[in-house]
Amino acid sequence: MDDLRARASRLQDIARQAGVSVSTVSRALSGSSAVNAETRRRIRELAEAAQYDAPPRRARHTAGGDRPSVMVVMPAAHAGGQTVDPFSLGLVGGISLAMRERGLDLTIGHATPVDQRGLADLLDSSQVDGMIFLGQSQLHEALNRLFRDGRRFVVWGAVAPDQDYCSVGSDNGRGGYRAAHHLARLGRKRIAFLGDTHTIELAQRHQGYVNALREAGLAPDPRLHRRCRLVPDAAVEAVDDLLDQGVAFDAIVAVSDLVAIGAIRALNRRGLSVPHDVAVVGYDDIEIAAHAHPALTTIRQDTAKAGRLLVAKLLRLLAGDQAMSERLSTDLIVRESCGA
Repeated sequence: MDDLRARASRLQDIARQAGVSVSTVSRALSGSSAVNAETRRRIRELAEAAQYDAPPRRARHTAGGDRPSVMVVMPAAHAGGQTVDPFSLGLVGGISLAMRERGLDLTIGHATPVDQRGLADLLDSSQVDGMIFLGQSQLHEALNRLFRDGRRFVVWGAVAPDQDYCSVGSDNGRGGYRAAHHLARLGRKRIAFLGDTHTIELAQRHQGYVNALREAGLAPDPRLHRRCRLVPDAAVEAVDDLLDQGVAFDAIVAVSDLVAIGAIRALNRRGLSVPHDVAVVGYDDIEIAAHAHPALTTIRQDTAKAGRLLVAKLLRLLAGDQAMSERLSTDLIVRESCGA
């Protein structure tokens, strides 16, 4: 046990001297090509000076040898109770394409970490070099602490002011703004917002919605905000609740396409026409959005570009370099559900 502690202490000393993480030192001493040649050379020189003998490299479950392998993980809390959702599947497709173009290995995993310890156990027990988390869920602070501790991963999600880890995500505030602004420009006055705001991404979409209302001279009405999970049945309940309580509305900004589709179903069941009585805008532009009835106006996120950026930034981190967070632009895709 004392020998293990001494080895860990020397490893931390080498990491401090090299200005990299402990995990980068471990990969460099094992000869992994995920660390660039110059960094490997510097770390080996420091290790020799410290008389550090690296333990044998542990076996991998991947066939890529010393090529970096990646796991994509979607925390359960992000899925709103679902195992997967169509947008996440599209994002996984973009990541898979980027990995295939580089000839690298990819593992798909589903995990339920709820705190920093769960996240740390997942990162430490994995047989892959790096991880891409699809969504921050409610784990932002835990992700920050783990990154400061030297863990290397990237996240699909929002960029927060106090963020230390690297994330790639759409400009959610602008997306929410564009959805509400479009409806206000069409003359809609009572625009509801359907969706929870417990995650950073969804809260930013709601703030964009609020900003667009204020710019249009429309006072945000708390009664028009109905929190619901990201599933159609929850949206049906939210719309029924609005109607049963007699809250007047002539448009809906939905936090996702699945929520928008559920809202349209509820409106049809109650004898209301979309878009004549109520216009609806979704978010994500999943494949089914163009085939809904009516075809869904929505905010498109570029999953192919997102996948390329997530992979590129993770590989930079694994090589001992820095990677900056990045926000992607969104597009308003106008179809039948808003009338114009």
